[in-house]
Formats: sequence, structure tokens, C-alpha cells
Amino acid sequence: MFESLSERLESAFKQLKGEGRISEINVATTVKEIRRALVDADVNYRIAKEFTDRVKDKAMGEKVLTAISPGQLMVKIVKDELVELMGTTEEELDLKANPTVILIAGLQGSGKTTFSGKLANFLKTKKNKKPLLVAADIYRPAAIDQLKVLGGQIGVEVYSEPENKNAVQIAENAVKEAKANGYNVVIVDTAGRLAVDEAMMTEVSNVRNAVKPQEVLFVVDSMTGQDAVNTAKAFNERLDFSGIVLTKLDGDTRGGAALTITYTVQKPIKFVSMGEKLDTLDVFYPERMAQRILGMGDITTLVERAQAQFNEEQAKKLEKKIRQNQFDFDDFKEQLQQIKKMGSIKDLLGMIPGVGKAVKDLDISDDSFKGIEAIINSMTPQERGNPDLIDGSRRKRIAKGAGKEIQDVNQFMKQFEQMRQMMKMMNKIPGGARGLKMR
Repeated sequence: MFESLSERLESAFKQLKGEGRISEINVATTVKEIRRALVDADVNYRIAKEFTDRVKDKAMGEKVLTAISPGQLMVKIVKDELVELMGTTEEELDLKANPTVILIAGLQGSGKTTFSGKLANFLKTKKNKKPLLVAADIYRPAAIDQLKVLGGQIGVEVYSEPENKNAVQIAENAVKEAKANGYNVVIVDTAGRLAVDEAMMTEVSNVRNAVKPQEVLFVVDSMTGQDAVNTAKAFNERLDFSGIVLTKLDGDTRGGAALTITYTVQKPIKFVSMGEKLDTLDVFYPERMAQRILGMGDITTLVERAQAQFNEEQAKKLEKKIRQNQFDFDDFKEQLQQIKKMGSIKDLLGMIPGVGKAVKDLDISDDSFKGIEAIINSMTPQERGNPDLIDGSRRKRIAKGAGKEIQDVNQFMKQFEQMRQMMKMMNKIPGGARGLKMR
């Protein structure tokens, strides 16, 4: 995500490396490179110029303190301007109404239906809501089936009328269903087209007028660049939507849409979505995104994802087992599964300050843990609970069952034992094991 832009900005800041002070010449050179980086990232030239003009004005108006270099000062100024460009602060959904109606709009292929499922899961698990998904896309083949599959995966009901070709009626009936059966959020997945056309706009406008949603979210494919911004303008003129959702941020996107869409339509980005997994939905925080673009990492989001997977009771049990030197393969497998739920491994590593650049060219597969899990799954329950039982003959059997070489099992066993020894040493440090507990 934004890897190319991050590299270009880093290169621009190097123009100030070794400089003792800010000058009109070195600022002009740096700003020129920043502008080129933004334009290459598919930012509209006019917006890129306005952005860099503000950066230049601020840089020339600052005095460099002895504690920081001109390069550090420029990074801070650019970060502040990026935050401003992307909306300053996060914007939460308006969920006060009962039921709250949320209308999902956007072009076909933007990821509306998948986002609808992710949003339902987000509201159910993180906001303690009882959502109802509504299949109001009456044109796309299998749209209803797709939404039902997603609803089934997260345990959320889907309202549909397969024989009804009137999207307005479907949406109205769904709201009545929600009121009658205690659903406090209604998420209406509407139809899209391959391009903006009058028929689509009229239909989604009619649905909006009929159900009067508290939120209208425009879903946009981040990979479409400036086209996304132009589409957002067209939808906003007809729907006056309340927020934007950026999907496919894990794709090969140059980032221009994410940077300028709020500036262009004056509506906040409320969510960003990556991948197909239904728990990969994040609230959009402009400052955190700016930090990631500038290679500063995003440790806050990393900690929040970890806290969502590790609860207090689990942490206490794990701490007790570590203190008693009883950490086993079942515990290890459980930790792997929780880490996998946090999202893409490469994305997680990129949130750690200073690590993003180191892993950007590495091919880190989300299947990296499969070999380890295969080895653990080939063990008997007794072996998983008591690693010391596993001798040479058992290792051969485990390797065969996992489809691995005996060397793979030996290496894993060695690494696991090293980890146990490290945990054992931590037990000797006052409060050491407690440091593992999620706070």
C-alpha cells in the first residue's frame, strides 16, 4: 500500500540530508520532488501543486531547531499536510437511530457487497449491534447468493426478495422487517454499473428517498486512481453521501484516490478495506495513514488489532503456563491462529516503525504458517501437550504425516525449544512474563 509513493517521498527528503539549515534553494528542490511523487501517485496536478505550495510556505516560515535536522522538519510538515489533505480526524458512523439505515452505493466491481458483509461483521462484533443485510441489487447475477454466503459466515441475517425487481420496495420492506424483529442496523447493498449512468443514479436516489438512511456510504476501488475521484464527485452530486469507503488498498494502488478524494468532495473517508476476509475492515485515521505513507509505521493500529484477538482471560492463562514452564504446541498453535486473524503478515510487519522498508521487497505469504500448523496437526494430543515426549521415531512419524522432511521437523523443534528456554529465562525476571500480557 503506497509503497511507490513512500519510496519517492523518502528520496525527496534525502535532498535535505546533510543540510544544516532550511534555504529557499534546498526547499525548492525538495518540494519539486514531492510534487513529482504525488503526481506519479495519481494525485491531480492542481492539488499536488497546492499541497507543495503550502509545504514550501510552512518550511520557509520555520526555524530549524538544533535538536532536529531540516529533513526531519520537512517530514513533519509533509505529514501534517497529508493529515489535513485526508480529513484531519476519524469520522464515526451515526448509529443513534433505531434502526439505523446505512445505504451502500458505488460502481459494480468496487467491492460493495463484500464491504457490506465486513461492515455487518464490524457492527456486530465491535459495536454490539444486531444488523440486517439487505440484498437490493436486482441486476447482478448471484448478488443475492453472494450476500447470503457472507451473512452465513458471520451469523447475520440477509433480507431478500428474489422475485421482486423493485429495489425501492425491497429496501422499504427490509426496514419494516428490521423494526418488527429487533434489528437495530439495516445495511442496504444496492446495484452498481460498470460506469456512471442515469438509470443507476435514479434507482439509488429513489432508494435513498424512500428509506431515508442515516448514512450513505460511497464505496470506491482505490486501484482506479483519479477515476475514483471523478466517480465520487458524480455520486456526491446526486446522493450527497455521508462518507467514503476505500477498498482494495492491498492491491497495486498508487494512492492518489485515497489522498485526494476527501479534499475534492469534502466528505470523510470512514473505512478502509483490504482483502476478502470479513474481519479486514479498519476505521480510517488520517494521521495513522500519513505515518504509514512516510514510513513511520502504525503501531497504534497494530496494538488495537492485537487487543481485539487477545482477551484478558486468555492472557492470564498463557502467563500462568509460561510461569510454570508448561507452554506447549497447543498454546503455540493458538497464538499462530490469533496472529493470522489480525490480517496480512506483510501488512502487520509494515505497521512496525522502521520495518516497512525492510519487508517491502520480500515475498511474505499469508500461508507462511501452514507448514508449522501441518507439523503440529500431525502430532498426537499427548505430544502436543507434552513436547518432551517427542523422540526420534516420533519425529519421523510426524514428518511423514505433515508431508515434510525430518530436517524440517527437527528445525521446528529446535526453534520451539529455544523459545521455551527464552520464556523460562523471563520467569526469573520479576514481572517478566507479565510483559506478555495484553493491556
